[in-house]
Amino acid sequence: MRPFALSPVLLPLAFAATALAACDEPNVRISSTSTDAGARGVLKVVEALQCPETQGVLTRKGSAQPGGKACTYTGPKGAEVSLHLVDLKGAPSSQVLRSFENQLAQDLPHVLADIRARQAQDAARDAQARAADAERAVAETEKAAAEAEAAAGDTAHVRLPGVMIDAHGDKARVRIGGLSINADDTGGTVNVRSNDESVAINATDGGAEVRTRGAGDATRSTWVLTDNGSSNPGWRMVGYEARGPADGPIVVATVRTKEREQDAVFDAAKALVTLNVGQ
Repeated sequence: MRPFALSPVLLPLAFAATALAACDEPNVRISSTSTDAGARGVLKVVEALQCPETQGVLTRKGSAQPGGKACTYTGPKGAEVSLHLVDLKGAPSSQVLRSFENQLAQDLPHVLADIRARQAQDAARDAQARAADAERAVAETEKAAAEAEAAAGDTAHVRLPGVMIDAHGDKARVRIGGLSINADDTGGTVNVRSNDESVAINATDGGAEVRTRGAGDATRSTWVLTDNGSSNPGWRMVGYEARGPADGPIVVATVRTKEREQDAVFDAAKALVTLNVGQ
């Protein structure tokens, strides 16, 4: 029986699982955003935006819109941040934020299309795999058991406190506390979900979509779409940070950058939101 070796996609997951399991801090850092499990303050009801002339690496472009409903900032290397005060008008914040997502996704339509296509392919492969597993279970014989034992070199099962890893060939399922990670090296995909749906990541070799949602009735949401392609001369990362009371209004900072690694820009956008409605 040959020793098991994790594939290039699965190996980092194993190390990440071990590292996260040993970490007591209830914080998940994902690209340009983070979600904290700790308690937060009450978000303020805002009637007009505060739009300082500068915030971190951002500089306000012109004056704030009359009525304090919007203002625009520029950042390094052509980055753009727009701050919006949005009245929910009785609609759920998820519906309002979906319109922001649809608008921002128009800047990277090929990335989102690829992610959705890979999701559909993964779902189809999973369904086929489940059907094949069921057939094998029904038709299992001593010979099949011997063959399975001979092929066991391509499998691994790891159990640690708070961590479970089941790997077979180029595929792996990892559970780290409340996070579930499914990786497929053949399709170049990694999908991450939290049990409470507060974190969702869909990543392919072409880009990634990250979504976070805070607990409670108030709106605390982040959405990021990144393009991994090196030849794209336009936007490489788009997204938003949104916060506000349950009944609104909510403050939404939309972000567009021409580089994927623009933590300073996103952090400054989050700081603008915090300035207006709180943490």
